[in-house]
Amino acid sequence: MRAEEKGQRARTGLSRWALGALSGALAAFAALAVAELVAAAVRPQSSPVVAVGGASIDATPAPVKDWAIRHFGTNDKLVLELGILVVLAVAAPALGVLAVRFRRVGTAGVLLFGVVGAAAAVGRPDSVGLTDMLPSLVGAMAGALLLYVLVGRLTAVRPSPASPPPASATEGAGDGFAARGEWDRRGFVLAAASAAAASAAVGVVGRSLNASRGQGAVASRARVVLPAPRSPAQPVPGGAGLRVPGISPFVTPNGDFYRVDTALVVPKVDATGWRLRIHGKGVRRPAAYSFDDLLHRELIERDITLTCVSNEVGGPYVGNARWTGVRLADLLAECGVRPPSRGGPADQLVARSVDGMTIGSPVEELMDGRDAMLALGMNGEPLPLAHGFPVRMVVPGLYGFVSACKWIEDIELTTFDSYDPYWVKRGWARRAPVKTESRIDTPKPFARPKAGTVMIAGVAWAQHRGIDKVEVRVDDGPWQKAHLAAEDTRDTWRQWSLPWKATRGGHTLTVRATDRTGAVQTARRTRTIPDGADGRHSVVVTVD
Repeated sequence: MRAEEKGQRARTGLSRWALGALSGALAAFAALAVAELVAAAVRPQSSPVVAVGGASIDATPAPVKDWAIRHFGTNDKLVLELGILVVLAVAAPALGVLAVRFRRVGTAGVLLFGVVGAAAAVGRPDSVGLTDMLPSLVGAMAGALLLYVLVGRLTAVRPSPASPPPASATEGAGDGFAARGEWDRRGFVLAAASAAAASAAVGVVGRSLNASRGQGAVASRARVVLPAPRSPAQPVPGGAGLRVPGISPFVTPNGDFYRVDTALVVPKVDATGWRLRIHGKGVRRPAAYSFDDLLHRELIERDITLTCVSNEVGGPYVGNARWTGVRLADLLAECGVRPPSRGGPADQLVARSVDGMTIGSPVEELMDGRDAMLALGMNGEPLPLAHGFPVRMVVPGLYGFVSACKWIEDIELTTFDSYDPYWVKRGWARRAPVKTESRIDTPKPFARPKAGTVMIAGVAWAQHRGIDKVEVRVDDGPWQKAHLAAEDTRDTWRQWSLPWKATRGGHTLTVRATDRTGAVQTARRTRTIPDGADGRHSVVVTVD
């Protein structure tokens, strides 16, 4: 009989440990759901997953960030959020099991996760104050309370009438964990089921409310009518786009334009309340502008290719669009700003985004006559939310991390010696002109074209210098000059093509570009850190 009792006790213990793990998982679910609801009342960026994710991005070394972008592309943020949820999915059941043995310790562990989330939220650059702590703290308290109640059901023992346990049966059982008797199965099931249903409902409501908070931004964007630009872009030359299957379109559609930033939640800014402040060193007439102020100024329209510094050789983070906006140099001049070459005391412009991002740009380049602008439109429509609505910076010839501030709200004039923006603090260069690069779009790597004439084609870019020549080499053969499509402007990429008489077997195709200064794309490979990747793009194909 003792053997049967021991077996029964072992099975009971195992079931309690399993239900303890379930209790921990339910507590985490409840905590996240309640936090989501509270974040809807505070602001979506204060959600614990978003706050911890943002803090993780800020603390991640630049090489790791670069690796994530290289391997996960624009899904890097999704991967990070899933990683956080996986950590919670592992930690929560463990805390539940711990709570079965040490009830108070397990629940305290849930509260500790809340403290971590609260610290991350209030420490973010865009934090609005202590209220950002509320979602994490309130959510953690709800989760801890639920875990305490559920574990209480597992450890509340009703002695069996047939064989009441001796007084020593529960000795050493910790916080009420009994080895004999019957725990409150019915109470646990009811509490767990109710908690799961309530958490799901709260989570749905919270998510809906968070989504609705951005409706003002969506509505304000829908009301925007871009005026005809005073200085329109010239029509794209008819020969700028080659009719080669597989080549990138000359104009990148908004939905296909690359997005690389640190925002886990896309800021949704209502244009009616948006303001831009210009101030700082050498600003003799500080000013503030509304969206309507900019909209009713003289607008320019330009075709400009943007490139991300995280773009590997042959990578996808480059795109060409038609931008509409206000000349940044005109605004700066109105405020009394002079470039360093004309005696201005500030050599760096620091742009600040609503999400706390800071980006530093050289004042000299912003005022040297290039079409640097505060963009309001992209490809004939107001900026998409994900690409900076209502206003962003666009500067031809500079990588995005030193020029392309999205959701901009503040411009401060300062010096490179006195302030390091976000990316500079993490090991990236202070100045970063776009390098001369080219890419093979077709054939794709490891393609198997048929023997005969195969069209090799792609794009090349050297913004603000222009592309003068593109050459292709097959294996170790001579460089062959490719046909260049018509140039739109020196600030846009150029398409190119070369018909190749392909022979059977494996081949390596390599491309290089030469810009208008005579600089030839180097063969030496370098990493993207600190100022952009160098090297020539190659693809390996097998001709059948």
